[in-house]
Amino acid sequence: MVLRRGYLGSLIQRSTIGSSLSKLGTSSLASQAASSLQQLCEPSSCSDGEYADIDWNNLGFGLTPTDYMYTMKCSKDENFKQGQVRRYGNIELSPSAGVLNYGQGLFEGIKAYRRENGRLFLFRPDQNAIRMQIGAERMCMISPSIEQFVHAVKETALANRRWIPPPGKGSLYIRPLLIGSGAILGLAPSPEYTFLIYASPVGNYFKEGTAPLNLYVEDEFHRASRGGAGGVKSITNYAPALKAQSKAQNGGFSDVLYLDAVNKRNIEEASSCNIFMVKDNVVSTPATAGTILEGITRRSIIDIARDLGYQVEERSIPVEELIDAEEVFCTGTAVGVAPVGSITYQGKRVEYEMGTQLVCGKLHSTFAGIQRGTVEDKRGWIVEI
Repeated sequence: MVLRRGYLGSLIQRSTIGSSLSKLGTSSLASQAASSLQQLCEPSSCSDGEYADIDWNNLGFGLTPTDYMYTMKCSKDENFKQGQVRRYGNIELSPSAGVLNYGQGLFEGIKAYRRENGRLFLFRPDQNAIRMQIGAERMCMISPSIEQFVHAVKETALANRRWIPPPGKGSLYIRPLLIGSGAILGLAPSPEYTFLIYASPVGNYFKEGTAPLNLYVEDEFHRASRGGAGGVKSITNYAPALKAQSKAQNGGFSDVLYLDAVNKRNIEEASSCNIFMVKDNVVSTPATAGTILEGITRRSIIDIARDLGYQVEERSIPVEELIDAEEVFCTGTAVGVAPVGSITYQGKRVEYEMGTQLVCGKLHSTFAGIQRGTVEDKRGWIVEI
């Protein structure tokens, strides 16, 4: 049947770190970065006017190894100190490392963009640093400072800048990881932690490219439960989602939309992104309450929607409300702002309006414009590398 119808989140939201990020570029960390890159980079790989030899017109969301990665370590009773850029390659871990035995690990995702004038930018990297700190506290880990995190991301991007796609061809996806690398047998926090970053040039996350997504509502498996780690970007959140995701993809769907584990009625998020719906010019999204990841793109879209005059609600959304929604879209670092063409729930398929003049299109245009530099960045979200 087809119906066609026209304590965690608040901490990130209150952060004002982004307004002072410009100062990071003049810090001692930045000068150390410049020195280390000058020694490490070969002219052929670090030339501003050179690109890596790949097909920029056919980038998907797969791993393309780049030239360099970033690493730093600390013991359990210490703080992280200055790390270093090194050649991309495998890392060595003890078989009893905390991350391998007990899943003590976090990751983030950030994109670096190239503009028409050749300048390179990041989008709100301080928020990724804050989210990693929140996750580290939940997982009993030691995390880098905000300054260390942003510095490391910048240094990784600069070392791999020939892999940053031409304007409009994609982005350099930067993956910071924090893992319990120390050897341990009994269940306890790791005695050592490693922070590392690698990067890969990417295009669209979904195989559909820019085409509307088709989501499947999963009512058997659940992504997270209250009191768990669903609200932080723990590595343990993702492997359990593979079963439901594979089931959906084998059925021809783009991704899974999960319901809450308590009532099995309220929508939460997809496997890799947050979800929004639009009805009567009101933009609604599930409230983050420990089971939903506080997405940085999600928070940015909420701010942009309010700037554009839309009423935004963060609340519990029963799955039945999707039937009457006029628009549905997803947000995330990997997916950006992606329209949803249909949602299937208990054998019923609901299709939604499409078009650049709809709310989703306007939000996407503004969001992408801020990243490209064609829309004024009034909030200090863009950080030049």
